[in-house]
Amino acid sequence: MEQKGTCPIETARLYLGRFTMNDVYAVYENWAKDPYVTRFLTWPAHINPDITRQILLKWIESYLKPDFYQWGITRKDDPGTPIGTISAVKIDEETETVSIGYCLGRDWWNQGIMSEALWGVIRFFFEEVHLNRVAACHDINNPASGKVMEKCHMTYEGTLRQGGRNNQGIADLAVYSILREEYEALQNMKQEKRLEEQ
Repeated sequence: MEQKGTCPIETARLYLGRFTMNDVYAVYENWAKDPYVTRFLTWPAHINPDITRQILLKWIESYLKPDFYQWGITRKDDPGTPIGTISAVKIDEETETVSIGYCLGRDWWNQGIMSEALWGVIRFFFEEVHLNRVAACHDINNPASGKVMEKCHMTYEGTLRQGGRNNQGIADLAVYSILREEYEALQNMKQEKRLEEQ
């Protein structure tokens, strides 16, 4: 494992990078104030931009830590406007595992954006940080989040009955993961396919 902190990540349509204090109102307006977006999350919707400002200040200070990973998601065609966030919510150094959490503004749902962001982060953690396992979980009443994980080749491992708490109360959590060996096998298959097409 080689902790690198929140490094910039690029995908086909997205740029994942560090937040700045200039992002306060975009974060607040695009997702943080929306109780529908946060209903399955562990933090409540922000009631005013001051709360958003305090959170971003804490994140920006934490960027000094090599084991802190909190990306803002922006589209390349509108790079100055964050539309969501994706982060490492837990790192287990003993098993070389990271658990991922994410949130996206409602206006950008059902466009493949979150699965693209998640795959970029998975790639980063395997190729740059050299972790062995990337995991994520979702409330079973939020199956759309599970679809994102499935699109990223994550395997359903089981459900932790009443294993977590979010804004809905105590929740059953469906757990997914992808291992480094599985990621490498996928990359090898893609490489072989490219060679065959040449």
